[in-house]
Amino acid sequence: MSSQSYDVIVIGSGPGGYVCAIRCAQLGMKVACVEKRDTLGGTCLNIGCIPSKALLAASEKYHEAEKSFKRMGIETGGVKLDLKTMMKHKDSVVDANTKGIEFLFKKNKIDWLKGAGKITGKGKVEVSGETYDAKNIIIATGSDVVSLPGIEIDEKKIVSSTGALELGKVPKDMVVIGGGVIGLELGSVWSRLGANVTVIEFMDEILPGMDNEIRKEAHKIFKRQGMKFKLSTKVTSAKSSKSNVNLTLESAAGGDEEKMNADIVLVAVGRKAYTESLGLNSVGVETDDRGRIKTDDHFKTNVDGVYAIGDVIAGPMLAHKAEDEGVVLAEMLAGQTGHIDYNLIPGVVYTWPEVASVGETEEQLKEEGVEYKVGKFPFMANGRARAMNAIDGFVKIIADAKTDRVLGCHIIGPEAGTLIAEVTLGMEFGTSAEDIARTCHAHPTLEEVIKEAALAVDGRPLHV
Repeated sequence: MSSQSYDVIVIGSGPGGYVCAIRCAQLGMKVACVEKRDTLGGTCLNIGCIPSKALLAASEKYHEAEKSFKRMGIETGGVKLDLKTMMKHKDSVVDANTKGIEFLFKKNKIDWLKGAGKITGKGKVEVSGETYDAKNIIIATGSDVVSLPGIEIDEKKIVSSTGALELGKVPKDMVVIGGGVIGLELGSVWSRLGANVTVIEFMDEILPGMDNEIRKEAHKIFKRQGMKFKLSTKVTSAKSSKSNVNLTLESAAGGDEEKMNADIVLVAVGRKAYTESLGLNSVGVETDDRGRIKTDDHFKTNVDGVYAIGDVIAGPMLAHKAEDEGVVLAEMLAGQTGHIDYNLIPGVVYTWPEVASVGETEEQLKEEGVEYKVGKFPFMANGRARAMNAIDGFVKIIADAKTDRVLGCHIIGPEAGTLIAEVTLGMEFGTSAEDIARTCHAHPTLEEVIKEAALAVDGRPLHV
């Protein structure tokens, strides 16, 4: 017997799920959100984006105090790491954020159904032995870590991103399997805190999928910072012993084996859609060959009244992509229209310097046969960057050769994740490089590098 009825039940309270629930409630719907954790916010707030950024920010400051302050006339008298307190800082940030979601649920009169959710029939969701009715069910269960054959994650010596955020001491030697966003961010944290970090990547360059020039520049900078890299290499096994982890590597092309030891191994080779125990088979919800839920352009599955957003469907596994999908779906359910341009979802790597990207890369445009122009400008030639002692990197803007419409922007440098927003907004409205170049940018700011790169598309930068 159903205990309660809702217009919408959202399964999962990560950024996609909780934002969708809030927007549905704002639009007058009766909403419940299912979450099995003790806290709201999903992977992102609890064991992903938020705690990792807390450690990135803290480790950045520690590294600066240790290495850079002296050059700016600041004598610190010896810097000491208190890892326990740094971890407490991370935990307090997580706690504040998750409590914030609880407050928003109460404010918007959203019921939190505590437990694991399972779809048991048309419009029916079971949570902790209770069955609830819903006109619309939205699956927003996110993603889970992926491991490799021959490697078992124990979260002690062989860790996922979750375990890498909880280490009790700085490892002497750390191996990161995977040169993507998560591996580089967490590798950076522990490298700054004193670990010898080696990144092993199967591809021939780090940050797969990003602009090639940016990838090469990032590789060069991270090496200079002390991280080591083994590219075009695969890990065939990793076994924990009493004292450390023994790894076996070989060339991606096959060949001689190589042995390696580390105190901690971080497996960061990607994530997979989390759809287990949702009862999808029993109600006939279709998934693709990668286990993601199939949806149409309105996030609808093949089953009436069942929708899906975020990491469980196709597209980049990014919190802001899930949030936008949640808002658009809520508005569609309310009879409104919504829009997402999937080409304009920015991606950011929160290393130092940051890396950010939106739109198409040169490699993609070449493949598509599109004629384009490129404008680049280095942070080294920017007054504010020099004043900040942050001169690594550049901004690269790519525009259509005929129309001057901006097709992509790729940044490596200070505050890249913030700087990319200007170009993303411009691209949403069809901006040309000249539009950006003719917009007055405050001086002295890092944003002037965006303006100069836009001027450089037309071959007329001013400060280089």
